Amino acid sequence: MNHRAIISGTGHYTPEHVLTNADLERMIDTSDEWIVTRTGIHERRIRSKDEATSDFIVAAARCALEQAGKTTAEIDAIIVGTVTPDYKLPSTASVVQRKLDIPKAAIVDIAAACAGFIYGLAMGQSFVESGMYRNVLVAGAETLSSITNYQDRNTCVLFGDGCGCAVVTRGENGEKENGTGILAAHISGDGRLGDLLNMPIGGSKVPLTPENYEQRGHLLHMDGREVFKYAVREMADSCVQAMEKAGVGIEDIDMIIPHQANIRIIEALVKKLKANRDKVFINIQNYGNTSAASVPIALDEARRAGKVTKGMTVLMTAFGGGFTWGSAVVRF
Repeated sequence: MNHRAIISGTGHYTPEHVLTNADLERMIDTSDEWIVTRTGIHERRIRSKDEATSDFIVAAARCALEQAGKTTAEIDAIIVGTVTPDYKLPSTASVVQRKLDIPKAAIVDIAAACAGFIYGLAMGQSFVESGMYRNVLVAGAETLSSITNYQDRNTCVLFGDGCGCAVVTRGENGEKENGTGILAAHISGDGRLGDLLNMPIGGSKVPLTPENYEQRGHLLHMDGREVFKYAVREMADSCVQAMEKAGVGIEDIDMIIPHQANIRIIEALVKKLKANRDKVFINIQNYGNTSAASVPIALDEARRAGKVTKGMTVLMTAFGGGFTWGSAVVRF
């Protein structure tokens, strides 16, 4: 088979409301200097009260479809990476399907946290290259403000809301021969470390009750120091594995788009990969950590700003709760 999965279009959406470091100074015991020094974040976007994760996806998907030159009727599957679904049931992908009027498409949510988009991209690639589907909509979307503990000064400064989408399409013009498309993806995880980044209350194990609500276990909890250590190591290893599968080296990468979790994590990753800092796309200062939305928002911004153009090879990587991690090498 001569077909290869390509990213034919991207799009993103972020809410209008901006939560600045100055705003947080009025809410908790923190300062702009403390936040910027430790995270690199200046502001983040927060949903309005009537916005849900599916609304973000619909807006971003329309942009991605327009760029791809595809109609909703051509989409065969919808993959949504999110840990903040509209509902526990039905899936957010099914809500998006209804809102976009895409009947009969396969629909699935992935709870891989910050690595959700990379997981979805790998699945979309497999769907397309196996011949199962021709066009797959992959979304990474979060309303993290709905699960953030704004009494925890160590975590509430980190998170924001948003969505990024990509249309993964079966190439028709010899992409496999000329070397464009999704060259390789690598995904992995380690469930033994799940307690380091979790929400212990609210599932079937410990349902949320009026009695345990005040424990705030239904909101995000993170051991930042341990997450930092594992994130750098596993993302770097995943990048190497993806590049090896793609048959490229770090010197062949034109742009690195890492998960925008923390500027210190990004800098440590770049150092570990021995990469050129000038080739790293960073927008964490504007959005904070948007989990599964982080990489696709950055990818779309980089493309629309002309920083990722035709013929360039891009390395994307992310690490999230679970623990989950993954990387992808794409030549546009």
